[in-house]
Parts: sequence; structure tokens; C-alpha cells
Amino acid sequence: MTPRFDRFLAIDWSGAKGQRQKGIALALAKQNGPPELLRPKGTAWSRIEVMEYLQNLTHTRTLVGIDMGISLPHADAGAFFPDWEASPKDAPSLWELIDLICSDDPHLECTSFIQHAQASRYFRHSKTHEGDCFHLPSAASREGRFRRAELAQRNHGVRPVSNFNLVGAAQVGKSSLTGMRMLHQLRDTIKVWPIDPLPHTGPVLVEIYTAIAARRGGMAKGRTKIREFTALNAALKQLESPSVPGEGSIDDHSSDALITAAWLRNAAKDPKNWRPAGLTEHISRTEGWTFGAV
Repeated sequence: MTPRFDRFLAIDWSGAKGQRQKGIALALAKQNGPPELLRPKGTAWSRIEVMEYLQNLTHTRTLVGIDMGISLPHADAGAFFPDWEASPKDAPSLWELIDLICSDDPHLECTSFIQHAQASRYFRHSKTHEGDCFHLPSAASREGRFRRAELAQRNHGVRPVSNFNLVGAAQVGKSSLTGMRMLHQLRDTIKVWPIDPLPHTGPVLVEIYTAIAARRGGMAKGRTKIREFTALNAALKQLESPSVPGEGSIDDHSSDALITAAWLRNAAKDPKNWRPAGLTEHISRTEGWTFGAV
């Protein structure tokens, strides 16, 4: 693939309840110069405002990376939800199902899906409550089920968490489900790689894992969060990016977005990131992939 992007947007996403989320941060890197934080209209971004921002990218050459799971495990059991007759056939159908069940939930929340009589059976809801289908025979461990992309992530010295896990600070289940609602509502606006073939024009959205970008920025194994400008600019230097202005402390959501935008600018040029070894046509359509997990 010949890179055709000239803007690189990284989104640190959040699945928390409420209209506005302090855990959401957006950073934009252009072809040259340091990445820049995009400021929300209010005190914090809302998921709806992020979706509206993405809707306005139609005529740009923007590569968008969002820190969420764009699908759920499928290959391990031959279905997203084995033994549920409504189990979707592919990722776009999964997004549609989640958005339909959650149509009355405000702010792109996902409460109705994780409380749904059938869907809830597949998730870990608390330390003491797991659905009876959370541990399928295909689950490799007590951690639950994983996509092929998440297994590939481990090659980068990071430890992904199952998208069926809704418990703990590292859980990504709720952020993934809320993000999938957004992807469904953006279906006619932006293509999602590799679920969609790469288009010749327009923006493209990919799943990212900010910990992979942190590793490329020189963060040691076991450390993925930066909370002060000196360390942030050291990571940016490692990524061949100019420094950002500032001193003292910075929240880790903002630093995640800034580092990942700079990393995305470099990673988009590497052909192997667009052709990971484990990515088949079936995996592309059902589970998707994490950009940079090769």
C-alpha cells in the first residue's frame, strides 16, 4: 500500500456512563510538526461530539485510530455468541445489533446490551458475577475469550484484556461496545479497516491499542502511562516527532492520544502494518484487527 494520508487522528475513547467523559482525548498529527490536542467545546468531550467530528472528515485524507475493540471474538468458537440464534454473521451486523438493542440508551451508552437476557450471558460483569457463557470451552484461560488480533498484540509486550470483560480499570468491554454503536451510526461516512477494504479516497478508521504506541515510544514493559511532559517529549523524540509545549504534569489520556497520533503517522508508512500475517478474509470481516499488531 502506498500511504495517502496527510492527517493522523488518535482517539483515546471511554465507555463510561454520562454525557461527557474526562477519559476521552483527541490528538491530531499532520505530515510535519508536533501532534496537537483537539479541545472539546465544553469541559470534556462527549461521545456524540466525537462522532460529529468524524462525520465532518468525509473529504479529508485522515487516518483515524481509536483505542477500542472494533469487534468481539468469533474465530475461537465460530460465532460471537454461540448458541444464541441472533448471533450476527459479521462485525457490521454486530454493530447494528448492539445499536438496536441500545437505541434508548443515551450518550451512545451500552447498558441495555450488557443487561440483555441473552447477551449478558457472555460477559464478566463483576468479580463475583460472570455470565454462564463467559468461559466457553474455547477460552484459553480464566481471562476469557480473545480475538486473533489480541493474541497478536502480545507479541509487542502488552497484555490485552478480553472485550467480554467489563471489570477493572483495564477493561475495554464497555468502551468497545459504545464505540461499536458509533461505528454503526458512521457506517455510511467512514470506512473501517480491515472490515472494509481500503478505499482510494476519504478517511479510514482503524483500531489502535495505545500501549503498542507507548512501546514504540520507548516505554518499558509493564509501563504504558505517561503523566508528565518531560517523559512525553522523550517518547515523541523516540517516534521522530517534534516536542509539544508544556511542563509539569499532563493527564494520561492526553499523553496517550499525543503519542499515538505521532506513532500513527509513522506506522501508516509501514506496509507490514497493513498486511499482518494472521489476517485472513474471514477474520477481516468478523473480528477485524488492531493496527500495528503484526
